[in-house]
Order: sequence, then structure tokens, then C-alpha cells
Amino acid sequence: MVQPVMEKEEQKVEEFSQEESKEQTRGEDELKTHEKKEVPLEKMTKAELIEKVKEVKTLVEKNFDLYLRSQADLENLKKRAQKEKTELAKFSNESLIKQLLPVADSLEKAITHSEEVNLIDGLKEGVELTLKGLMDTLEKAGLKAVRSVGESFDPNFHEAVSQLEESSVRPGTVIQELQKGYLLNERLIRPSMVIISKNKT
Repeated sequence: MVQPVMEKEEQKVEEFSQEESKEQTRGEDELKTHEKKEVPLEKMTKAELIEKVKEVKTLVEKNFDLYLRSQADLENLKKRAQKEKTELAKFSNESLIKQLLPVADSLEKAITHSEEVNLIDGLKEGVELTLKGLMDTLEKAGLKAVRSVGESFDPNFHEAVSQLEESSVRPGTVIQELQKGYLLNERLIRPSMVIISKNKT
């Protein structure tokens, strides 16, 4: 039993050795071929030079074709990106506008109601409800009012248009807001227009 196993192992070793020898021979042949191809230009015959020129020409044409294809792909990519950018800019506010349409509807109804009934209180209530609906929609979109009255003046969020003497608060306190300021997702998009306090002279 041991003898056949040994013979099989020896046969495998011999086959592996033969295969390795073949691989080595193939490698040497390829190396020789490569070395043969890399003959210096000045040592080449006219026929070899013509063959070399043909090879180089084929390679140049192939690379130029690849270059043209890649340029065309790049140009198409730029056009597609520009188109997507234009589409995005055109319809980026679609969601917000859809949410604001009910506010416009409410304003139209308030105007119609005031013409029919002629009640100032009813009109005021309608406008107040519409304004609330508008602000709720804008807040959902990330809008937030800048805190002003009673706050210390902050040039990062407030724009002072004048100063008034006021002894009941510290100098530099916002005492009146003329126009609300707003933040969009924590970034200032409009400062509050305010009047601030100053010491009595």
C-alpha cells in the first residue's frame, strides 16, 4: 500500500517539475522575443523600421480614437450636468410654492368675504389666520424670525437705523423693531431693522 502512494507522489513531483521547466522555457522565449523587439532604431533594417512605424501609427490612431471618445463623453457629461442644474434651479421651490398656494387661496377668500359682508373685524381675523398659515409654512421650510426687542444690539443680526434715549433699559438694547429679520436654516437672510437705546445726554 505504501509503495503505490510513494510512486504517485513521485509522479506528481516529476509532473510539477516538468511543468515548471516548460513555464521557465516559455518565459525565456518571451524575454528573447521582447529583447528582439526592443532593438535600437539605429540598428534596425529598413523593413524593421517600416514595421515599427506601422505599429506606432496603429497605436497613435488607437490612442487618438480613445481620446476623442473620452472628450465626447466628458462633453456629454457636462451638458447633462448643466441641464440637471438648470432643471433643479427652475423647480427647486416647487415644494414650497405648493405649500403656499393654500395661503393665496385664503387671501382671495378673505378679499371676497370682505366685499360681500363689509366687516372690518372679519377681514382682520381672516388676514391674521392667513398670516399664521403663511408663517407656519415658512417655518416648516426652515425660516425663523430673529429675536430683537429686549435683546442687546448684535450687528450680526440687527441693523440699527436710529437711537433713542431710554433710561429703563441698558444702552445698546433693541427697544423697537421696524422690520423683522429672518434666518433660513440658521443662516441670516435679512437682518432686523431696529431702534436701539442710548444714555440720556
